[in-house]
Amino acid sequence: MTEAERQAALDAVGAEVAACTRCRLHRTRTRSVPGEGTAATEVIFVGEGPGFNEDRQGRPFVGQAGDLLTQLLASVEWKRTEVFITNVVKCRPPENRDPEPDEIAACAPFLTRQLAALDPALVVTLGRFSMARFNPGARIGQVHGTFRPADPKSGAPGALTYAMYHPAAALHQGSLQATLFKDMEGVPRSLLKARRLRSSEPSPAVAAERLVEPVPAPDAPIAPEPFAEPAYSSAVAESVGLTAESEPTDQLPLF
Repeated sequence: MTEAERQAALDAVGAEVAACTRCRLHRTRTRSVPGEGTAATEVIFVGEGPGFNEDRQGRPFVGQAGDLLTQLLASVEWKRTEVFITNVVKCRPPENRDPEPDEIAACAPFLTRQLAALDPALVVTLGRFSMARFNPGARIGQVHGTFRPADPKSGAPGALTYAMYHPAAALHQGSLQATLFKDMEGVPRSLLKARRLRSSEPSPAVAAERLVEPVPAPDAPIAPEPFAEPAYSSAVAESVGLTAESEPTDQLPLF
């Protein structure tokens, strides 16, 4: 799929989300929030649902939690315009309550189509509802700051997932802010690992065996870039189990 085709697919989802009446959330929304970002990215950030400011503007993560997400991205020298940001549900739950299971189910096809269009190498889950979509049964307190293969039923069977707390959690529990910034350091390293796995094309079983360790902090920021053939030799591509010390750490080019 070309970048233009990916963008057209995302635009089609956005148009349908704007007119969606699949669940009760459409009755109280001001604007739906399908997501935003570049169709050329390898990385998608998935949160829980829109809040007050997002509901007013129709954009994801634009309130205080959004400001923190922007800071987290900047800490690894990334920008919002270099990734795609969306949520599990596309309309604000009243009073920012947790989304209900039937609301998540009603919105699930939209996220599935966004994932199909982007075919991300890495999905960064923000909060427990997002994490449950890609790694059901996991506990965020145990797996935050680590990566693992996405559940094949998630809509992103070829991706790695990297679990993080939702930025809004740090607004209520200040001690989590340091945890978020520390965990964010592992996102570029996870992207590098995801690229190598794609280049070597291991079976899902082999991939699952290899992806059990937490991600060390990167030595240099790695920028998300458009889909392309990974710039690694076959020998490197086969060495997805190398230690951090033996991995190349040169910064990858911005797109």
